[in-house]
Amino acid sequence: MSSLFRKNIQEIAGYVPGEQPQTSDWIKLNTNENPYPPSPKVAEAIQKTATSRLNIYPDASATVFREAAADLFSVSPDWILPANGSDENLTIIFRSFCEDGSTIAYPYPSYVLYETLAKIQNCSVERLQLDHNFQWSPQDAAELTKLCRLILVPNPNSPTGNRWTADQLATLRPDNGILVMDEAYGDFPSTPHMGQLLSESRFSKRTIVTRTLSKSYSLAGLRFGFSIADPELTSGMLKVKDSYNCDAIAIAAATAAILDQDWMLNNRRMIVETRQRLANALTSLGFEVSPSDANFIWVVHPSGRHQYIYEQLKAQKILIRFMKFAGSNQLAEGLRISIGSDEEIDKTIDALQQIVKDLNE
Repeated sequence: MSSLFRKNIQEIAGYVPGEQPQTSDWIKLNTNENPYPPSPKVAEAIQKTATSRLNIYPDASATVFREAAADLFSVSPDWILPANGSDENLTIIFRSFCEDGSTIAYPYPSYVLYETLAKIQNCSVERLQLDHNFQWSPQDAAELTKLCRLILVPNPNSPTGNRWTADQLATLRPDNGILVMDEAYGDFPSTPHMGQLLSESRFSKRTIVTRTLSKSYSLAGLRFGFSIADPELTSGMLKVKDSYNCDAIAIAAATAAILDQDWMLNNRRMIVETRQRLANALTSLGFEVSPSDANFIWVVHPSGRHQYIYEQLKAQKILIRFMKFAGSNQLAEGLRISIGSDEEIDKTIDALQQIVKDLNE
């Protein structure tokens, strides 16, 4: 049966998401979920919709959400394109702008789903290699802007947690293509999100910002994201999306979540405080901890035994992410640890203390 598939589909391995155990006795610090519940207003919106609106199709344009998001980002609603998670926004972008044989680029290491989406579209992929300071070469960037249809930049980056400046991002705008700023973790930095850059002339016309409600709004299980882009780009992408890509419950819940900024910001405050506490603890244990603007941290241990550390934690039902990047000389491997609740982080620190002690003996 495999011969029935397109040649490029046969050849790709497919994206592998983080482990998702289905029992509740795990400490999950491997997929950057929010440890705190969503706003209570989300449950209210879900209940109201579930009892009154499921017999009819949802609003294909998700108008109430578009209006709420537009107000938050100081744009008009025709800049907003809701989707079934920001991964669907990325799929829509690839389908809208990439022809067979187009070239895309992204910083490496970062979100490898970009490569999978490119290969599904039969596109070539260029990796913009990051050095040990998580920076790219200006010369390499200049070459890629001439070559690429899409350049995708997760900002803050995963797995490293660093955040690039507006001036750095401006150097990556393709000469004849689109710059995609993937802000899955855009609510966790202390400075304003890059979505506000769309008001600047150097970004306004050929830049797309993608956002998700999975992380900062605690809605990973719901699947809702959106993009922000000039209405001319957005109207073109609307032709590509599924007719009813967001269901009525998701639209209602996402709207309630994004309207309750106080709830989200309080959760963010707790995550940022715990992030710093975890970073301090791991530094004292001998880990090299990279400064992070996300809801996770990237750490390297001088022993280099990252897979061993991951496996020892997993044996205690604590999941983190062991990551190894082929072809990266500077960032070959390390551990990405999501920020959980204070109780989860305390247990993880205690477990790591014993693991590091055993490594040092």
